[in-house]
This record gives sequence, C-alpha cells and structure tokens, in this order.
Amino acid sequence: MDVRKYGSGNSGATNSLRVLGKKAGAIVLIIDMLKGWLAVGIVCLSSYPSGSAQRTHLEVALACSAIVGHIFPIYAGFRGGKGVATSMGIIIAFSPIVALFCLLVFAVVFLIFHYVSVASMIAVISFPVWMIIMSKMHYHWIVAFSIFLPLLVIFMHRKNIARLIKKQESKIQLFK
Repeated sequence: MDVRKYGSGNSGATNSLRVLGKKAGAIVLIIDMLKGWLAVGIVCLSSYPSGSAQRTHLEVALACSAIVGHIFPIYAGFRGGKGVATSMGIIIAFSPIVALFCLLVFAVVFLIFHYVSVASMIAVISFPVWMIIMSKMHYHWIVAFSIFLPLLVIFMHRKNIARLIKKQESKIQLFK
C-alpha cells in the first residue's frame, strides 16, 4: 500500500501510524531514524579524527544529504516524509545527549497537546538551543546546520500549521 495516497499524503511515520496502525508506524519511525543516524554515523569509518573540522564538515554534508533525500526522494517522485524521524536519527548521531533533550521536549509537548506536528516542530526548534548549551559548536557548519534543520522541518509542516490555525489538525491519542 502506498501511504502517500491516504491521510496526509506523506510517507513518514505519523501518516503510516494513522493509515496502517501502530506497528507499521513504529517500523517506519525506526527505519527513518536509522537513515539519519547511519548517514552521519558512517563518518566514523573515515580517517578524519573525531572532533576535527574535516570530520564535522563531512558529518554535516551527509546529514544534509540524508534529510533532503528523505523529504525529496528521487525514487518516489520527490514526495517523501517531513523529516522529523530522520532529523532525530541525525541528532542522535551528532549528540545522543542533545537527542535525549529534544525527545523530552517532544514528549512533554505531545503529552500536553496531542499534536505530533506541534511536538515535532517545537522539538526540532529546541535542537540548536540544546546544541549551544550541551556541546561545543566550534564549527560554523554545525551552527548553520542546527539552524537549517528546524527551518526545513517547519517549512515541511506548513500545511499542518495552516490546519492548526483553522483548528482542523488531527490529534493522536496513543494511550486510549
């Protein structure tokens, strides 16, 4: 089944959850996160030393490739997901502690409002804040990426934002 023909029209975890159920949604979530984590994590196979400018630049380049490839996949007519789960995989690869704080932000916002879109946007907006607080952002590329990622994810949620304004956005109750 092509989930892009149903629900929101996206191929991401949230639409898969809504259209196909919790099991399928969890599988898509894990695969999308792995996509982002592996793209950045593969840099450990390079000869660049950890923390070096060259390694950081390569990580950022691969992170950009993963997120853009997820949102605009060539094989699916440039219609992919919104990039949230892939972003989380990328963030885990950059800094597991920052990822934990972003996940906590997501969980708190989701438990309060029950909107995946709102929780996703606020969590990704918190990414550069946590990166500044928790890590040493020595390189301008990581700073630029930490700003680019939330802007891209928010842009991808523009229809959700319109539905939120019109009070037409769907809530998700995970613990019914």
